[in-house]
Amino acid sequence: MKCFFIGCFLFLCVSKPGRAEIYGHNYGPVDKIVNAATAFISSLDPAQRSAVVLEYNKANAGKWTNLPCGLQCRQGILFASLNVVQLDLAKKVIGAALGKLPDRGTDQAMQILAADGVLGANRQGYSSGNYIIAFLGKPDLKGTWQLQLGGHHLAVNLTFNDGKLAGASPLFMGLEPKSWEADGKTYSPLKDNHAQLVAILASLTDEQKALARLDKGYDDVSVGPGKDGQFPAAKAGLRIGSLSSKQKAMVLEAIRTWANIADETSVKSLMAAYSKDINDTYIAYYGDINLVHVKDYVRIDGPGVWIEFACQPGVIWPKEIHYHTVYRDHIRDYGGNFR
Repeated sequence: MKCFFIGCFLFLCVSKPGRAEIYGHNYGPVDKIVNAATAFISSLDPAQRSAVVLEYNKANAGKWTNLPCGLQCRQGILFASLNVVQLDLAKKVIGAALGKLPDRGTDQAMQILAADGVLGANRQGYSSGNYIIAFLGKPDLKGTWQLQLGGHHLAVNLTFNDGKLAGASPLFMGLEPKSWEADGKTYSPLKDNHAQLVAILASLTDEQKALARLDKGYDDVSVGPGKDGQFPAAKAGLRIGSLSSKQKAMVLEAIRTWANIADETSVKSLMAAYSKDINDTYIAYYGDINLVHVKDYVRIDGPGVWIEFACQPGVIWPKEIHYHTVYRDHIRDYGGNFR
């Protein structure tokens, strides 16, 4: 058997032609993320590297937004500035970190980028190239670091600590148009998020709806960019512990849809925590339970999980609504490192 050092504390050992084994530590999801990140960073010139790998601190961690302002309000490197090889390597980082499930994670994020291409065909300043990637701290299997992926209608923040996912939030996703067609296929990347919330609300009795209903609507998500830790002091709405087992399962599946912004293996520990807390989690809403009008709104608020889904007026298509949603965690935002 011959072994070769291939970086990141890994050895590639070949015992038979076509068969490879990894030694040094278990080859898991975070190993793949680190390897992909290392390959991408190695493809950059020194100036690009200095823009991509930044210090891990609270100020940098919280510097994200959903506004279409490129590097004026973000850090990192724009996709549009990368060459073909570098862009492919950046997408491999995203694929490793955000997972392979259809309409979740990587697939969902790439569709949101594509939506900006649709906007760009109708209004100057929007483009799938106006998105950034950045690393806060050096990607490694030891220590703490954060992956940022962001642009208009998308802000992904994944935090890793000693080779494990420590937090998959804050996550912001938005969408305009809600759906579109391209190459004979219909795209609607927030369709499942919307449908699962509608199904939960539809399952409630009239009495439960009355308990879940909020007195006012929201123009936007309330704990969005620049509002780290600004959760309401008290829970509002209907306690999930009062619902049936089937309804509880529906809420957990909805939560999973947001948490799956990270790879599905790493998300298991997050979902175990949310499942344990489900009875003390609340759901609240305002407006139409079908979430079809401006100011229609839903919130899921637990000891950990926080999800908001808001319907806003269209910007490019003002007669339509568009979606804003945020996933946060009272405990695990930024891996719980800045509480």
